[in-house]
Amino acid sequence: MARVYNFSAGPAVLPQVVLQRAAQEMLDYQGCGLSVMEMSHRGKTFEGIIANAEKDLRELMAIPVNYKVLFLQGGASLQFTMVPLNLMVKSKKADYVHTGAWSKKAITEAKKIGQVNIVASSEPDKFTCIPDLSKAKFSPDADYVYIVTNNTIEGTVYQTVPNTGNVPLVADMSSNILCESVDVAKFGLIFAGAQKNIGPAGLTVVIVREDLIGKAAGLAAMLDYKVHADDGSMFNTPPCYAIYIAGLVFEWLKAKGGLTAMAEYNRKKAKVLYDYIDQSKLFKSPVKKENRSLMNVPFIIGDEKKEEAFLAEASKKGLKTLKGHRSVGGMRASIYNAMPIEGVQALVNFMAEFEAKNK
Repeated sequence: MARVYNFSAGPAVLPQVVLQRAAQEMLDYQGCGLSVMEMSHRGKTFEGIIANAEKDLRELMAIPVNYKVLFLQGGASLQFTMVPLNLMVKSKKADYVHTGAWSKKAITEAKKIGQVNIVASSEPDKFTCIPDLSKAKFSPDADYVYIVTNNTIEGTVYQTVPNTGNVPLVADMSSNILCESVDVAKFGLIFAGAQKNIGPAGLTVVIVREDLIGKAAGLAAMLDYKVHADDGSMFNTPPCYAIYIAGLVFEWLKAKGGLTAMAEYNRKKAKVLYDYIDQSKLFKSPVKKENRSLMNVPFIIGDEKKEEAFLAEASKKGLKTLKGHRSVGGMRASIYNAMPIEGVQALVNFMAEFEAKNK
């Protein structure tokens, strides 16, 4: 069976060369006679795998030496709880910017632990933009400020990082990490579920400044960043195979020229799709232009029957998982790093074909 173009928001498309190499090494990893799935996480072979993965990620993102890189489990959703448990320790309050479904879930969990101030929200605009933060009244004594840099469902992205002064900035980067370069030093903590732009589901990457960990008392060990940092992400058995695949993705990104080259490629891909949507008389983007995501592109027709027909015909042509999130409807193309520009062009070609038949 031929490979399809997978526009899923996550678990998402992986580089084909990574999948091919993983297949080649499935039964025998580099001559050791067993699969990465089978080997001890305490053995030298896996220690090399996780060390190389961290080294390559640090190189790709230019992560400063005073930041810890953690490979954890529980998905990004567990971080909605771990962040406030570990960081909401002084004033017991934090500022949150509300930009969609995932910030809403994070706010709900944080409220169970301390005081949450929603300093800005794009809900009045139906989450079609990022709110203006120049007038946001960040609390000078907040333990941290929390943002979702790219909103997977709504298709919005921060073009600039808010200046929070001396208050640590926490960012959920699950759906746009590694799509372009970021200045890690502007953040106190970054986290990302792997299944969008890093690797398979089951792995969560946390990048946290050293001075922010070890301040919370009485935490369960599995919820304590310091425990995981002190044990090199191996306090418990880590998601070994997911880390191995992530390491292959990091190698692939380096071979592609790093994040500067990847950002240029992603902008080129996104332009192909947005340019077509903007000139179309059938398809529309609900997102304000200045906040459009490079990774997740929602679009609509506005006629439910036509949208159902579009999705059914697209699937038959090998353009898969284009249905919008159940909370917003319409369509959505997730065009992560591993989506080739040929896939985006194939989608645009089909959109033009469909539009010609549905004037």
